[in-house]
Amino acid sequence: MSGNLEEPSGTGLGRVLRSVLSAFLGVQSNRNRERDFTHGKLGHFVLVGMVVTTVFVLLVAGVVSLVLHLAGR
Repeated sequence: MSGNLEEPSGTGLGRVLRSVLSAFLGVQSNRNRERDFTHGKLGHFVLVGMVVTTVFVLLVAGVVSLVLHLAGR
């Protein structure tokens, strides 16, 4: 072990997901955004972004449906 604390330059699934969620919430750092643009693949970010957006929409629709169902009791 060399003791090098630098982050690896690749973008694995965890890093892509973290970047997409950060951007989704509007808290993506400039350093991470630059890393994503230089080392990431557009297709990975688009795919993960679509999945995150779909999950978010389904979650909101489910909560609204639950609230409407409970209000009708």
